[in-house]
Amino acid sequence: MVKQEKKKKGLFNKFLDGIEYVGNKLPHPVSLFAIFAVVVVIVSALAAKAGVHVNFEKFVDGELVKETVHAVSLLTPDGIRKIFTSAVTNFTSFAPLGTVLVAMLGVGVAEGSGLIGAMLRKLVLSTPARLITAVVVFAGIMSNVASDAGYVVLVPLGAVIFASYGRHPLAGLAAAFAGVSGGFSANLIFGSTDALLSGLTQPAAQMIDPSYTVDIAANWYFLAASTVLITIVGTLVTEKIVEPRLGEYKGKSSKTIDVDRVSAEESRGLKFALIGLIAFIAVIAALVAPANGILRNPETGSIIKESAFMGGIVPIIALMFLIPGVAYGIGAGTIKGDKDIANFAAKSMSSMGSYIVLAFVSAQFVTYFTWSNLGTILAVNGAEFLKAVGLTGLPLMFGFILVAAFINLFVGSASAKWAIMAPIFVPMFMRLGYSPELTQVAYRIGDSTTNIISPLMSYFAIVIAFAQSYDEDTGIGTLISTMLPFSMVFLLSWALFFAAWFLLGLPLGPGAGLFY
Repeated sequence: MVKQEKKKKGLFNKFLDGIEYVGNKLPHPVSLFAIFAVVVVIVSALAAKAGVHVNFEKFVDGELVKETVHAVSLLTPDGIRKIFTSAVTNFTSFAPLGTVLVAMLGVGVAEGSGLIGAMLRKLVLSTPARLITAVVVFAGIMSNVASDAGYVVLVPLGAVIFASYGRHPLAGLAAAFAGVSGGFSANLIFGSTDALLSGLTQPAAQMIDPSYTVDIAANWYFLAASTVLITIVGTLVTEKIVEPRLGEYKGKSSKTIDVDRVSAEESRGLKFALIGLIAFIAVIAALVAPANGILRNPETGSIIKESAFMGGIVPIIALMFLIPGVAYGIGAGTIKGDKDIANFAAKSMSSMGSYIVLAFVSAQFVTYFTWSNLGTILAVNGAEFLKAVGLTGLPLMFGFILVAAFINLFVGSASAKWAIMAPIFVPMFMRLGYSPELTQVAYRIGDSTTNIISPLMSYFAIVIAFAQSYDEDTGIGTLISTMLPFSMVFLLSWALFFAAWFLLGLPLGPGAGLFY
């Protein structure tokens, strides 16, 4: 029987199995990130001794600045002192840590009171089983408008939803992660990333044309259409490749819900929760909607760019779960007093122990890599390589997408990469007759599709921690082999979609064409 199953396995599945096998033969993720950190320290010393450096121009506060970056050794006396004295701040300033813990305070209360279970039960009972994968992927894509909250909220919920349907929870986790991170640039509406990138594309374009402006909605049409594409592709990859490969889930987890019915107490609680949510949204709207709203940027009036609304999106998300969670608990009778609320929040924090350990080590690794300047050196050399190849037309654009995807494995921040790449590629492509908006959208395809397979991606560690709650043997090999089909198919299908859009001559956004 086993031999017959092996015969049915295709070459691609064997390839993924090999990646998983090798990856999981590596040490525990905590040990592995510690090893990565040591390797970075050693490589930084070797690169610095060899005099590795790059010269480039990048934007700083809207101005083009010439910069020379040298590899920095972390094995010098100063480097060793920095490693010891900054260990705590590396951890406390690690971006995902605050996002995860603050958001989990609200999510923990919503989960403890029973709100999330009742909502999921309602979702499961009202959504046809054939559509649930698409719903999870689509929700993940749409979540990126709320900054990084999707990693904390939707990725674990995807696992719970699939488990409640009797499907493999890791397939649900993968589908949500693919939507949140692999489809990071796609969305039906624009958000903070659009503002950040257009703010870097515009001065790059003005190096050629001082009067050129790049609007925040410059890629809106293309990315809205891409939302449909990524939802369909993500659904197909989940159901045709990832889930069959994972097989039947034989583990045990308390993170499932009974889908038989919604009780009268739960229905009452859901009504209370809806009232609480509406009241909360009304308060936030009152702080945002007026032209002089408190949560807008006080200087520009923007809701998106450098506003308190976007800067405070994590506590807003936490309150969006906390307030309806408390309201649900009162309505359903699961919250009798303030002690229950505090206990629910504390319980959610106690479940984050393994993640906190992993985050500490991961924070050191990511920070050492940043200090060493190795990521910047790789990014600049990758850009220079593409310039030297001499391609034109769609092959040039495909090459650019691939370079952006490769660099994204080593430099996670979309804006940090674009600050370096925009001054190189936007003027270069404008001279070839291509619009800055086209260059920006090609960059965003590459920047999104390899997020889900890069251990340097800030939230990679927390996704492993979520997965280990269903399978304690999950390691980096498991996660990468599970996500690699999404990454490969997203990259291929999105690039082909880009080519079709280009050949049809469709606008990328309001007033944003393909050619300069």
